Amino acid sequence: MIKPSFKGRTAGLAVATATALLASGIGIGCLRGDVHTPNPPVSLNLANPSEGASRDGFAPIIRKVLPEVVNISTSKLVKTSASGEMPQMLPMDPFFRQFFGGNSHGQFMVPQVPEEQREKSLGSGVIISPDGYILTNNHVVAGATEIRVTTSNKQEYQARIVGTDPKTDLAVLKIDATNLPAITIGDSSKVQVGDYALAIGDPFGVGETVTMGIVSATGRTNLGIEDYEDFIQTDAPINPGNSGGALVNDRGELIGVNTAILSGGSGGNQGVGFAIPSNLAVNVTDQIVKYGKVMRAYLGVSIQNLTPELAKAFGVPQLHGALVGDVAAGSPAQRAGLQKGDVIIGLNGKTITDSNQLRMSVAMMAPGSVASLKLWRSGSEQSMEVKLGTFPSDTQQASLEPSNPQGALEGVTVENLDPQAIQELGLPANTSGVVVTGINPSSPAADSGLQQGDVIQQVNHQPVRNVSEFDRAIHKAGNNPLLLVDRQGSTLFIAA
Repeated sequence: MIKPSFKGRTAGLAVATATALLASGIGIGCLRGDVHTPNPPVSLNLANPSEGASRDGFAPIIRKVLPEVVNISTSKLVKTSASGEMPQMLPMDPFFRQFFGGNSHGQFMVPQVPEEQREKSLGSGVIISPDGYILTNNHVVAGATEIRVTTSNKQEYQARIVGTDPKTDLAVLKIDATNLPAITIGDSSKVQVGDYALAIGDPFGVGETVTMGIVSATGRTNLGIEDYEDFIQTDAPINPGNSGGALVNDRGELIGVNTAILSGGSGGNQGVGFAIPSNLAVNVTDQIVKYGKVMRAYLGVSIQNLTPELAKAFGVPQLHGALVGDVAAGSPAQRAGLQKGDVIIGLNGKTITDSNQLRMSVAMMAPGSVASLKLWRSGSEQSMEVKLGTFPSDTQQASLEPSNPQGALEGVTVENLDPQAIQELGLPANTSGVVVTGINPSSPAADSGLQQGDVIQQVNHQPVRNVSEFDRAIHKAGNNPLLLVDRQGSTLFIAA
């Protein structure tokens, strides 16, 4: 039993008494019975709306940008159960039988779940042209059977997919409309850490929402979100439903497309959001509109980051660059003369800092264009020009990065590479070397990135064809051997 709140009742009585006294014209004074004298009115300094126009904050920018961002709702059919599954009979309490029926054994039939159900989801998009082209994330529209776009003035349109690029998680839609407010696209290469960032979209489907923060970082890579990563990181709150929305600067220019968050398992914003840079988005959009798909340039090398150990092994005086671990047969790189062990330190007059930058830079070039490379080879800088090809649809350019190479080959077991092992590993019949059959997980070699199944082909640039040659080469190499390893058909260097 809940006891009544006497405090609340007393308060109510006091209010009632005061009301009665006021109604009878009796003034309420202090407890000593003093005559009540009204206090003089307080002079308040009220704000004048006509003053302080400079204190509007970002309101003028937002008024312009909000109509340029749209809501995207999609639906698709998803399978929920196997075809032909029989309805399930479950026991039922006699009390419930009177409501649901059942058979003589006290069982009732659970209705079969439909084999397909319609799944709906929400996202955001950005109007990029007055005639109805809209930029969004691929994951917002992937697999959708119906896409509807709603503008800020509540106009609703059926949308079709012009093209998608899963490797960057971008998609371009088209609606039948004209004179739409198109967003102004900024230059994301000029974005700096500390710049204002405004995220605009439809989080959780609550309606158009604006959040503010700063640019926390640029050039974020190796997150495992997309194949091609060059993210702008921001602490402007981004939540589910913001995907595909706009990240704009303090001038209302599009600098990124909101695409992902690190939520720490909560599913919501934790102040770590990522946006695809506008320059990359423009490059992808132009190709999708022109060709219906993205046509990427192809160099034909497998590359890895230059660690201090690898830089020392190759005599490279700086730590920036991308080390060529393998050159594809018949590729533009091979035709131009690129070799395993070359370190690409420059592309078209710009310094290459790591393997991801090289991959992104080549991918944004047009097939057939000429790439001017600066290399470090055999202790000196060299220049080379490569006419780029078209990235094959069934080929993936590897970016191999061994983890913190250090130490020697203790705890490693190798065997001769026989025809059976070559077949099991799926390698060409003419592959030579020794295969790693065992490795201690706590050994320095394991820390360097060497793995079971790797085929060691060179030790300090000397070919090894059997265990005897391997043992002699390792003994001669000392404590820091440089290995050329074939891993699933692609080679890379490991400084062990």
